Amino acid sequence: MLKLTEGEVCSPRGSRKGGVQLYEVVRKEIWYRPDMFFYRDMLMMLARNKKVEEAKRVWVDLKQEQVLFDQHTFGDIIRAFLDNGLPNEAMDIYDEMRQSPDPPLSLPYRVIMKGLFSYPELREKIKADFLELFPGKYVYDPPEELLDYQECKTESDED
Repeated sequence: MLKLTEGEVCSPRGSRKGGVQLYEVVRKEIWYRPDMFFYRDMLMMLARNKKVEEAKRVWVDLKQEQVLFDQHTFGDIIRAFLDNGLPNEAMDIYDEMRQSPDPPLSLPYRVIMKGLFSYPELREKIKADFLELFPGKYVYDPPEELLDYQECKTESDED
């Protein structure tokens, strides 16, 4: 399972579809029971490998199996999609988080906002939701110069 979550499982032909194939096999086993952590790990692995269509299929499966995520797990999954350059998919999951029957917690929102520094418009939306849900709480906004420095540092690291 560790290799599955790290995305190292390969099919016989050497493609990276092995993780999804293993996922399908596990779900057919007699001992299989829907599990939040199984789905979390699968979605995070797919986010790391930018497998959007597969992630959407896994999301449909977990909804059919009535798997519910807690707020911390939502935050982890959303952050995985953000960290891998998939903000639209992250926001789709965020919308699901907002509809969750689990009561909102401030820490997952802070984790998500930290992952949104590269997406200021999306960060402002989450920040507005956070301030609405948690009146009286404070959101740290780093100075623009610091954000510009981080972007320059990231760009120079890629060269």
